[in-house]
Amino acid sequence: MSTWNEPGFTAGSVFACLALLLPFSGTALAQDRASPSSPLRIELNKIEASGESCRTYFLIDNQKGENWKSLKLDLFALDTDGVAAKRLAVEVGPVPRRKTLIKLFDFPGLNCSRFGRVLLNDVLTCEGAISSREDCLSVIETASKIDTVSFVK
Repeated sequence: MSTWNEPGFTAGSVFACLALLLPFSGTALAQDRASPSSPLRIELNKIEASGESCRTYFLIDNQKGENWKSLKLDLFALDTDGVAAKRLAVEVGPVPRRKTLIKLFDFPGLNCSRFGRVLLNDVLTCEGAISSREDCLSVIETASKIDTVSFVK
């Protein structure tokens, strides 16, 4: 048996070993590209009455992430008793990289005083930073600035 610095050691054996590892390195690179290193943070920032509706303000923080071409969320407003009161599908995107946005959405026919919690139920559409809806949901972080109304997933 020879070592790398002894006679008889060939560069061909080194290349053969590297060739065996090459398929695994491509898999690792693909996995790195599949999920961004930084989460997308969505915060329920404010609620206010708007006629017969409750207007919600969501702060979308993408300061450390990649571009999101489209991001459509399935939201549920739960009342103070924890009962599902309204469902809303909202388009949050596009969300440029290194950008913070505020998006407004109205929950029609729902009084703000009855808001107990907003649930991010699912991701309906996800294009850009991640390729699958399931991965999109896992990288979204939720938060709320409102003491009486939480935002969870």
